[in-house]
Amino acid sequence: MASTFTPENARSPPAIPPPAPPVTKFKIALCQLAVTADKAKNIQTARKAIQEAADKGAKLVLLPEIWNSPYSNDSFPVYAEDIDAGFDASPSTGMLSEISSRLKVTIVGGSIPERVGDRLYNTCCVFGTDGKLLAKHRKIHLFDIDIPGKITFIESKTLTAGETPTIVDTEVGRIGIGICYDIRFQELAMIYASRGAHLLCYPGAFNMTTGPLHWELLQRARAADNQLYVATCSPARDAGAGYVAWGHSTLVGPFGEVLATTEHEPEIIIAEIDYSLIALRRTNLPLTKQRRGDLYQLVDIQRLNSQ
Repeated sequence: MASTFTPENARSPPAIPPPAPPVTKFKIALCQLAVTADKAKNIQTARKAIQEAADKGAKLVLLPEIWNSPYSNDSFPVYAEDIDAGFDASPSTGMLSEISSRLKVTIVGGSIPERVGDRLYNTCCVFGTDGKLLAKHRKIHLFDIDIPGKITFIESKTLTAGETPTIVDTEVGRIGIGICYDIRFQELAMIYASRGAHLLCYPGAFNMTTGPLHWELLQRARAADNQLYVATCSPARDAGAGYVAWGHSTLVGPFGEVLATTEHEPEIIIAEIDYSLIALRRTNLPLTKQRRGDLYQLVDIQRLNSQ
């Protein structure tokens, strides 16, 4: 009877098994940074945090969403950098490239406002241990919300939505990238899992309304649903800022368990990732073999169109 369920048809194209990772165990650093109105100071703060993380043995460093700029529609155009124009035009990514090469660490560089012609994006850059840009993820789902009496923010007033999922092979495994609001959309995480991701990284700045309710919940859900690791990194909380971040940067394991977290102050969290637990949990709960491909299907349109 079970053979009629056709679990392989629950993903179109069929899911790709995770590749053998270059390393099985390594340390990740989540750098929860204080962000100011001084870009040069923010860059220096990030540089120091990455250095400290590497000194503590981290092989992968994750930075927060919008770490070089205040989080506001007024600030995005002022602090935006033309990443494609080179490091002179983008001091934030220039620093990330230089320090990743010098320290031989992989960096998921949080996000910064990116300028492309007359458009602005919320962009995450991933740098390899040689300092080269491995991938660039532009936030796909823009943060346009209105909770009366609590918070209203419309990112689309200034930002343009990205158009592609981003998955990247690094020296610490295959990583799927999302930015903040992207974590609410389980379809994106499911696509990354079906492309063989070991780890999902979400730099994000949830706020004081949605943070207490949803931040940890969504991370644990994405990890448990897809049986992989999820890492998030928030800016530290500044109660005097126009947008107040929740903080609580976190690493979640493939069983949905919180492995490491913090409160809202500036901090560098060092935790271990052990990819062997992914296979173990997928053996414990063999979800991929139990899906009902006869009843539902996730379509990865980008992969389908590239065939």
